[in-house]
Amino acid sequence: MEQTILVVEDDPMIQNLVRMYLENDGHEVYTCSDGNEAVELVIEHEPCLLVLDLMLPKKSGEEVCQWMRHNGYEAAVLMLTAKVSSEEKIEALKMGADDYMIKPFSPEELAARVQSILRRTGHTCQKITYSGLTIKPRKGEVSLHGEPKTLTKIEFTLLYHFMRHPHTICSRDLLTEQIYPNDESVIMDRTIDVHIKHLREKLGAGRFLTVRGMGYKFVP
Repeated sequence: MEQTILVVEDDPMIQNLVRMYLENDGHEVYTCSDGNEAVELVIEHEPCLLVLDLMLPKKSGEEVCQWMRHNGYEAAVLMLTAKVSSEEKIEALKMGADDYMIKPFSPEELAARVQSILRRTGHTCQKITYSGLTIKPRKGEVSLHGEPKTLTKIEFTLLYHFMRHPHTICSRDLLTEQIYPNDESVIMDRTIDVHIKHLREKLGAGRFLTVRGMGYKFVP
């Protein structure tokens, strides 16, 4: 899964180094140098994680983090700072940071910590992308190679489940529970097959494989 990461750092050398390491790990990376622009990019791109310097022009890293949490953005935050006191570290974690690194730091260690955070928090990402197919659960948007796609509510629900569980066989019963939760009156027929057929027509047949006798599997 290609995760979207925003690097907010006003030192150009550090910013470029972090971006390079994260892009080498296969992530989509945006960068900026001040807190105001960070807020704009969070709204525009809904990243899964921010690498966020505390000491920023215009709006501090603390203020950016507090703004995100106040406005319901669940992106993980890895804070960067030259501050070293335990009190400041505790305060950063209290305001919503998921991890904390002190400058100077090893870019290899930062990349490893990013991967660790994403393994723990990836399910909260507001955008999931696989091979050009992107879903934004908060906005109800789907695009394929940048082209918006219109899905029904049921198709969207099924796609979101598939993209959260790639390479996993999903039975028809399980998929029915996703679209008709808490409804024991639903009689299972071939309804799921029809919705999968529509997803294949709109997004590509090769992404949704039939596993005979078991169900379906999303293969990015």
